[in-house]
Amino acid sequence: MDQGGWNKIRNGLRRGKRIVADFIGNFLDDISLRHKLLGMYLVCVLLPLVLTDSVILSVVVGAERDSGMQEMRNTTEAVVYNMSTTMENAVKLTQTVYQNRYVNEFIEGEYDTPLDYYNGYMELMKDSLYEIVMGSSSFQTVIYADNPGFVNGGYFCRLESVREKEWYHRFLESGREIMVIPYLERTPAAGNSQRKLSIVRKMDYYHKGQSDDVLKLDLDYGAMARSLTNARYVNTVYVCCENRILFSNDGRGGVNMAFEELGRDKIRKAGIHTSVQMYGNEWDIYVMRSPVTAIQIIRQNLTMILFLLTVNVLLPLLFVRLLNRSFILRLRALGEVFEKEDSDHLQPLSEAKGKDEIGMLMRSYNHMAERMNELIQTVYKDRLKEQEMDIARQTAELLALHSQINPHFLFNALESIRMHSILKKEYETADMVEKLALMQRQNVEWSSDSVTVEEELRFAQAYLELQKYRFGERLSYRMEAEEECRMLRIPKLSLVTFVENACVHGIEKKTSPGWIFVRITCRQEEEGRVLCMEIEDTGAGMPQEELSEMQARMNHASIERLREKERVGILNACIRLKMATGDRVAFEMESEEGVGTIVTIRVPMEN
Repeated sequence: MDQGGWNKIRNGLRRGKRIVADFIGNFLDDISLRHKLLGMYLVCVLLPLVLTDSVILSVVVGAERDSGMQEMRNTTEAVVYNMSTTMENAVKLTQTVYQNRYVNEFIEGEYDTPLDYYNGYMELMKDSLYEIVMGSSSFQTVIYADNPGFVNGGYFCRLESVREKEWYHRFLESGREIMVIPYLERTPAAGNSQRKLSIVRKMDYYHKGQSDDVLKLDLDYGAMARSLTNARYVNTVYVCCENRILFSNDGRGGVNMAFEELGRDKIRKAGIHTSVQMYGNEWDIYVMRSPVTAIQIIRQNLTMILFLLTVNVLLPLLFVRLLNRSFILRLRALGEVFEKEDSDHLQPLSEAKGKDEIGMLMRSYNHMAERMNELIQTVYKDRLKEQEMDIARQTAELLALHSQINPHFLFNALESIRMHSILKKEYETADMVEKLALMQRQNVEWSSDSVTVEEELRFAQAYLELQKYRFGERLSYRMEAEEECRMLRIPKLSLVTFVENACVHGIEKKTSPGWIFVRITCRQEEEGRVLCMEIEDTGAGMPQEELSEMQARMNHASIERLREKERVGILNACIRLKMATGDRVAFEMESEEGVGTIVTIRVPMEN
């Protein structure tokens, strides 16, 4: 086929795609919103729900199976490790005894009388530290020697005392040098049998196979059984030798219980079977599968699962129908309003229902209609005049705040001078007048409402020095400011106002000496860098109710509250800080009666 033929085919395919797309688009455009939502439910909710639940169920079953298998592997490894570690420690101990020259010489010694044996025994205990080494371990060791001079007891016994024992016969029949032997031993005192797990090895260090002497080390069977039980494995574990259950975590591993055989049904249910060589024996470790699997859970809860599936199908369908009703009725009302549109007046909706996006659209339309109608009727000059009046009112309020500060501080300063003259009858007024002049100049210079932190600190220091003439030794203060904070600008008298409040309401009400601390720092907090100003006094403090009320007044300071004439200075400073920072300042107060008060002011660095 030539190039022209291929072009015709490609153009035909493009036209076919456009025709199909246009057909589908026109078809969907003609379908009502109700049927669109129903189709969306079927395609986007029901079908994905069925597919997703099937995949999730498959994944859960597989994950449960893999998790159970991994859990059984981990359990097997842990059991093998614990058993092997215990055995290796015991074997190392027998090796130490086997190679001990003093022990072997003692076994080969000749003892004519029990006294000779006793003296040799005590010499061994003294020279070889044998008793200390054996006594410090959790294992019990006894050496059985074919020596007629031995006296049974302690760590050594005559071999003839155990020649008829089961464990001894099993050891001789094995022909091994060392062997781990599980067996039942009858205890005459208790009248019952007791499980034993012993490591038996030949003591022929010098004879090289010619001696029948043996070393028997008894492991702590109860401790090993408790270790397996206390491990809290999820799965049931059986440690078997020759199909006999030696240890288990299901209550079959008791010391005073006879050995049970592990039935074939149990073996078939085992998830993992591992064989481990334990010095002449092959130990089988069986880890049982978990009693409850994912498939069993599904079978047990099949009714509930079917109920949930039914709810997942019917409940969304009912919700889609209600959603259809919610959409259609309100969209229809909105469409009718737009059809009544008038160029000179927008008709608002009689009722805007709902808080969803359609409800927001209806309320936004009403608001738009109201605003548009107002703008049509509003004269632009009146609007500008109103804005000018707002600016003038704000300026007047700011000037009122400024003018209110001057008599407030001047009154307090003059009161301090008066109290000092009455109480001391002295005329040391030169320094006081100098500081008063500094304060007065700071009050009257309102060319700028802001000063640097350093200037505000100097003013606060002048005020505190003036107050020291009044309080004397009752008042001490300390001011600290980080270097990066000193040149930052803050509203004038904002810091001094809180210092003055600490003097009047903190130190003045307390008869004992007090301190005022002023700390200025720059910190990095979650909302960014902030200037933190702390004013602390060790004065009288305040009760919790008064503290809460004062905290609320500071955080909600306004011109209206200022007219109440209570704590004018504090509210004045709070209002000016709010105005200067765009209401981004934060005030915190902590106080305890008889201890003092801390006021913390946080101002964002960009303000």
